[in-house]
Amino acid sequence: MPPPLSRRAALAGLGAVLLAGCGPHELPAAPPLPGTAGGSPPPSPSPSPSPTPSVTVDGADGPVAVPGGATRVITLDTAELDSAITLGIPPVGAAKAPLAPGLPDYWPASWLARIAVVGDIGDPPDPVAIASLRPQLILSNRTRDAAHLNLLRGLAPTVLTQTTGAPWKENFHLHAEALDRREQAAAVVAAYARHLDQSGRALAAAGLTGQHVSLVRFVEGSPTVRLYARQNFPGSVLADLGLPRPDPQNTDQFAVETAPDQLARADGDVLFYAGYGDPDRNGLNAALASPAWRTLGAVRAHRAFPVDDRLWFQGIGYTGAHFLIADLLHILGAG
Repeated sequence: MPPPLSRRAALAGLGAVLLAGCGPHELPAAPPLPGTAGGSPPPSPSPSPSPTPSVTVDGADGPVAVPGGATRVITLDTAELDSAITLGIPPVGAAKAPLAPGLPDYWPASWLARIAVVGDIGDPPDPVAIASLRPQLILSNRTRDAAHLNLLRGLAPTVLTQTTGAPWKENFHLHAEALDRREQAAAVVAAYARHLDQSGRALAAAGLTGQHVSLVRFVEGSPTVRLYARQNFPGSVLADLGLPRPDPQNTDQFAVETAPDQLARADGDVLFYAGYGDPDRNGLNAALASPAWRTLGAVRAHRAFPVDDRLWFQGIGYTGAHFLIADLLHILGAG
């Protein structure tokens, strides 16, 4: 197997394209931050946000009155983080995945440095940390924070989607309503459609449209290997690209759990894999050294590639999707 590709190297060119707002795939520019130009760091939070007329948003827990044009936003999952920054409103605070070293790093480091980490996704929120940021709006989902809704609404208007992952496009529209950014959302959706069209043509030109793509994730704390099916973020992006899936993963469910000694079910023409948590504890290192892994057709054909977990499996949203597609094209030699 060839050495793992560096995601930073693979995406360095695309990052410049995103920040410049132009390029061969017509990707959208990285959203201008309030009060800044281009990709410069976001401003310090204003000391006292001005009152704004409220708008009513129909979240998963009913109507919520939120301030129109809210800029002091807290996001408590990665999809909400992607939506907010994509729409030009970097949050003042965000929660990170519990076993991740920080927020998803496909965003410029200078932007992330100005976002306070307020805790881990799914943990009980820290009311002191959140209140200190004087939020006008909190975004999350019921999967993570249904049990914490009363606490959160005591801190700021809180809008939850029903879940996260597979319905990321529908959730994005709810986030756009809450952030009062409907016009910007329409532009984001149109840019993604253009990117899909151009990427599909690039895959076809490279003769890759019939390749069955396997998605494999090793998760710390799980005794099984997770084969991602269609009802999740990366699976939906592959579907948008028209790429078929191996039979065990070609199902309308989130994932198929398989034992480490049954890795044959993970095979495909192309295999992308990632680990969440420590590679010695999530089973990744053991799997890569096992006979079951070495006998996979994708591995023997040098078509098994490590990818960044914080992008492919945590980067839920339109900007994450753009980077995932660019990463995929680069790895397969179609970009």
